Amino acid sequence: MYLWIRSTGTEDAPYCMSWWLLLSLCMQGQHKTQDDVVMGTLTVRENLKFSAALRLPKSVKEQEKNERVNQIIKELGLSKVADSKVGTQFTRGVSGGERKRTNIGMELITDPAILFLDEPTTGLDASTANAVILLLKRMAKQGKTIIFSIHQPRYSIFRLFDNLTLLAVGRVLYHGPTQHAIEYFQSVGYECEPYNNPADFFLDIINGDSTAAAMSKTDETNTAESTEEHTEYDKTLAEKLAEKYSNSAYYQETKAVLENISLGNKKKTKAVFRQITYANSFLHQLKWVSKRTFKNLVGNPHASIAQLCVTAFLGLVVGAIFFGVKEDSAGLQNRVGAMFFLTTNQCFSSISAIELFVVEKKIFIHEYISGYYRTSAYFISKLMADLIPMRTIPSIIFTCIIYFMLGLKPTVEAFFTMMFTLMMVSYTATSMALAIAAGQSVVAVANLLMTITFVFMIIFSGLLVNLTSIMSWLSWLKYFSIPRYGMTALQINELTGLNFCSSSNNTNLISNCNYRQLSRPWCTGDEYLKNQGIDASSWGLWQNHLALACMTVIFLTVAYLKLQFMKKFS
Repeated sequence: MYLWIRSTGTEDAPYCMSWWLLLSLCMQGQHKTQDDVVMGTLTVRENLKFSAALRLPKSVKEQEKNERVNQIIKELGLSKVADSKVGTQFTRGVSGGERKRTNIGMELITDPAILFLDEPTTGLDASTANAVILLLKRMAKQGKTIIFSIHQPRYSIFRLFDNLTLLAVGRVLYHGPTQHAIEYFQSVGYECEPYNNPADFFLDIINGDSTAAAMSKTDETNTAESTEEHTEYDKTLAEKLAEKYSNSAYYQETKAVLENISLGNKKKTKAVFRQITYANSFLHQLKWVSKRTFKNLVGNPHASIAQLCVTAFLGLVVGAIFFGVKEDSAGLQNRVGAMFFLTTNQCFSSISAIELFVVEKKIFIHEYISGYYRTSAYFISKLMADLIPMRTIPSIIFTCIIYFMLGLKPTVEAFFTMMFTLMMVSYTATSMALAIAAGQSVVAVANLLMTITFVFMIIFSGLLVNLTSIMSWLSWLKYFSIPRYGMTALQINELTGLNFCSSSNNTNLISNCNYRQLSRPWCTGDEYLKNQGIDASSWGLWQNHLALACMTVIFLTVAYLKLQFMKKFS
């Protein structure tokens, strides 16, 4: 096993003496990030099967893939929890060590010759961390090359390493056998005290710890007296150690090996390193990613169930408020008010789609660069999992409750037109949410942008202000309002052909206080639509759905492009 110990100031420093060595190794190996990259709602076995299905070619039979999964479960000591869910913030799952081993197992599916791990013991207690490292040691003895970084390992872990690399301020201070490291530092004037952990000793030295330096280096008599002097001291010490290492036999030996590996690869390394290859076709990737997405939805139903319950509750409340609208002045007002609420609710309920790409951003980036699937397969699977259960079903429930409680136009065509309109408004608002949130890391920022955008759209929906009265240099903003298209379509669908001036309610219409502020009463729905500047023709109705469809396509395209060109390589 190869170990990198880096000082706290070198988070962005190169991990190896030569990028050519690192990139050459990456072409043959697999990398596990510091963060967990497993789906918590799936079991350990299901996560490993997902990796096998997408990273092993279709030429490998299903039985062989299952045998590979079972073999890894056995090697990693996960047999007892193989069919247990990994766990999420809502559900309890496997332990931290078992979760780490599952992460490692995801990379072992392809049986890589080299395995890279970024701080595999982070977040684990001492005992669990020791168990994980012992597992890696067993794998190393079986012929695998394992390279990882780690912060302050205890001695029982440190003594398991075969080779050690020490880094500070972007410079290599030592690279060689772990057993020779103490002897090397002693030769350059630094002696490790008895009973001191060598890993802690090395970190004290490469960080320029003045106390450690004063006790270890015989010719060091003064310490830094200020923060500025301390920084200069650290820099000087690191450079001094790097120069001493560059004159050592270890450096010359390593340099000779690197030159042989990197010979002839310098010009093409970057292109080869960032080229992602896929083991399976697009349709195979779409099948498995969609399967996992729906399993995740079923395994974590809190959001979907809550949205369905809230939708049903709101439908009943609104239905009770506007119950049994009549064909009089109050009925006209109630109809328009109900339609305004319906479109507004569809828009704001779509804000929940913001989390669709944000929550799984780290998993997506890792799986994408590891060659699990194409961006298009991931994008389409997420759309299917969100639009069908989270947007379509609530729209159907909402329409069924509202339509009959309000007693709207009793025709089949009008009923399904209203349902389709609410679906289109929800799809368009959801698409805008995805376009804003794709590539974002913070949900709150995307949430704020969505809310502000919807507030301005509602102003131009057609209820709060008569759109024909807006100044020409501002009126063009109405074409960007999602609620406007939805509300216009609903009004044409419901109000066309209705008469609010029948003999039984004509007197009530003229004297109704709710309409005294209007310049004149409207006896028919067509007159009201004309006053609002709405084209009540068949084209006037369906052009709203066409506009919503075009906006949906545009927003989804933007969301896809943001995912495709999002920075994935750090």
